Amino acid sequence: MLAVPCDVGDRAEVDALVARIEAELGPVELLVNNAGVISVGPLPTQDVAEFEQALATQLWGLVNCTLAVLPGMRQRREGRIANVTSVGGKVSVPWLLPYSTAKFAAVGFSEGLRSELAGSGVRVTTVVPGLMRTGSYLAAFYRGDRPDREYALFAPLSSTPATTVGADRAARRIVEALRRGEPEVTLGLHAKLAARLAGVAPGLTAELLGATNWLLPEIGGTDRRRGSEIDSPLDRSRLLAFGRRAAAELNQQ
Repeated sequence: MLAVPCDVGDRAEVDALVARIEAELGPVELLVNNAGVISVGPLPTQDVAEFEQALATQLWGLVNCTLAVLPGMRQRREGRIANVTSVGGKVSVPWLLPYSTAKFAAVGFSEGLRSELAGSGVRVTTVVPGLMRTGSYLAAFYRGDRPDREYALFAPLSSTPATTVGADRAARRIVEALRRGEPEVTLGLHAKLAARLAGVAPGLTAELLGATNWLLPEIGGTDRRRGSEIDSPLDRSRLLAFGRRAAAELNQQ
């Protein structure tokens, strides 16, 4: 096992990482692009830096890692690549615009890559998760004059079994999809329904999301705080019990 910190948005760091892996462990046969960052808040609270960070991680991270391992895979005429995107790359929801922008780009890259590699022996699977129960609400960034309000909305949605998919279940499904060479796998009933609705009725989907945005509170300011830095009464409530457990198991704390 080899664990090396790397900024996937930096191509030089990625090339160095892959070179070290190949030198110490051998050719890369399987690549799972799973790095991500999320910033929660309405558009007036977001700045260009949030879009740049989201694109650097969730688009250029995929591109850099893929281009680093792809020549070897093509030469050997075998390999598997899984690009973990998001239902946010199928349906752009309020308060997550930098995230959704990057995820839409990631979906486009992943789908096009599979087509480009048809017949090469390298298969690409686009993974489209809905909300994941991983404790990620602690690692997310919250923008605005009162980041605790965004936290209070986002954290419960990312914690309950009724709205999320567990990491173990998701991992098993992704492994199965890679073995079969499936083109795409969507994780979670909510994600499947949202993606299908957006595909069949994009206008209606936009109207529904617009109504949702109208119900959300008005928030201004550009303060930026990570979830783990916010002291909220919710942290000790039963509402986040499953989220706390997942965060402890997956080292999000």
